[in-house]
Parts: sequence; structure tokens; C-alpha cells
Amino acid sequence: MATLKEEPLARVPTPAIPLPPINAATIQRARQGLAAARDQQARVGIEDSLRQGDAIADGRPEQRISGAARRRLLHLLLAPLLRVRVENPENIPTTPVMLAPNHLNHIDPFLLLAHLPPTPYYYVLGDARTLYNKAWKRWLIHRVGGVIPLDRIWKEELAVIAGAQDGHPELADLAAELTRDVPDGGSLDALRRLDRIVQGIFARGDSMVIFPEGGLGTQEGQLRLPLKRGAIIYAMRAGVPIVPVGITGNRDLFLGKEITIRFGTPLDLGHAERPRPRAVQAGQAALEAALRALLDPHYQEPRGPKPLRHLLNHMLW
Repeated sequence: MATLKEEPLARVPTPAIPLPPINAATIQRARQGLAAARDQQARVGIEDSLRQGDAIADGRPEQRISGAARRRLLHLLLAPLLRVRVENPENIPTTPVMLAPNHLNHIDPFLLLAHLPPTPYYYVLGDARTLYNKAWKRWLIHRVGGVIPLDRIWKEELAVIAGAQDGHPELADLAAELTRDVPDGGSLDALRRLDRIVQGIFARGDSMVIFPEGGLGTQEGQLRLPLKRGAIIYAMRAGVPIVPVGITGNRDLFLGKEITIRFGTPLDLGHAERPRPRAVQAGQAALEAALRALLDPHYQEPRGPKPLRHLLNHMLW
């Protein structure tokens, strides 16, 4: 077993990234992430989806069902469980667009795809290990397509690595294993591959869904800040508008819960092959303000019985 002294840990988060406290839940989640990273069937599924993405970048056809069929399937699965109200759907362009929703639950991409227009076709950029960690998820993704997996290290894993370097020697072995076995998607080749796939999607007239918070938030009406730059940069490089999307009521699910999906006014950030940092920062600020305007900071959870609460909140973990 490698130790921290034998294998230095380079992936220490910057102070701008809020990390969870070192507790039993954080350590358990980090162990789950490590197990998912070592799951060979999951890795095969992730690479299969990335190869489908490579086909898009190269202008070749990839395996997917139609947007209409996907929407019908997801609506059939979700309609008996949740009540969804869609507001301002007229703000969704019929041309290629970047959708940028807030993110409070793993069910969010499925909710969106069940209520978006079938054309243009929407691809979702999502966390690879969360999407491919169970056989039924891999089976569904393999058949419906439309997923671009993003390899990245989780905040709980970063917390364990940082904790091992800051007074928690009992985490040394776990931190070394995380550093060795968990891909963070940060290599230049991985980033270039992802960029080619995204630009290929826009080039052929399709659209993207990217959650700019970079992970799950923890409170209704609040954003996980700072927003990531990816959605802004991809949209500016392709010259497509960004539509902010506010999802409310999705933090705590139960049978019959009402959820609101509210589409904001498209943001035109211009077209730049190499967006300048100042322009990207301005885009982040504009998107943050637009998302805040779509959310309810005073949202109150309904009272009363909450059937199937545990199942609905954990079925996609």
C-alpha cells in the first residue's frame, strides 16, 4: 500500500472550492467514489459513451434513439412520481443552445429531458461515475444515448486528500488510493477530447445541457458558487446562446412532489474562438444573476406526509 510520503498528493483544492468536513459521511462517499473508479464495467460504459462522442466530433453517426422517443420514455417513467410545471418554454431557441440549469438532485437531467422539445437533440454533460455506477443506468444510457461523461474528482475525495495532508494521518492510505485510481479529467488530452465532442454537437445543429455549479447544491433557492467556466467557454466558442434554467422543488423529493422548471431569457455572450478571461468572467456574472432571478430564495418545503421520500432521493446515487 502506497503512503503519502511515497506518493505525493498533487491534487489539493484551491481555497475557492468549499469542501465538506471530514466526517463519516464524507469518508464513506469518498470510498464509494473510489469503488466506482475501480469498477471495470463502469469504465467500459464510460469509454463507450466517449467513443460515441468521438463519432460526433468526426461527423459520423452515433447510437441514439430520437429525441421524441427519449422524451416519451422519460415522461412515462417520471409522470407517475412527480408533478412538473414548466414556465416560459418559449425562451428555448429552436437552434443550437447551451442550457445551464441549477442542480440540486441527480434526477435533474432526466426531468429536463422529459420536458424539453425533441428537437434540437439535447446532450447532457454529467459526472461519469454517478451516471455509470449501476448496471441499470449503464443499460439505459447505452440504449438511449445523449450522455457525455465527465471524469472528475469529487469534493468529498478532495476533502479526504486535503485532510490527509492537514492533520488526519489515518486518511493517508485512502488519500493515496484516491490520488492513484480516481481520474479527474484534467489532462490536456481529456480536455481537448471533450471540447471536440461539444463543438461537434453544436456544429451539427444539436444542443447541450451543462450544470454550471459543477455539482449538487445543498439548499433550495441558493447556488453553489463560484459557477464553473465550462458552459460559458463552450457556448462562446460555438457562438450559441446560453439559456439559464431554474429548477425549484427538486432538493427533497417524494411521491407527488411539485417541481417547477423555469426557463430564462437567452444570454448572447458573443462568439470567440479563444474567449478572453475578462469576457468569461462577465459571462459567469451574467449567468449567476440570471439564475438567481429564476430561483426562490424563500422557498418552503410542503408539510405533511412524504411517501417514497427515501427511495426517490437515493435511487440515482
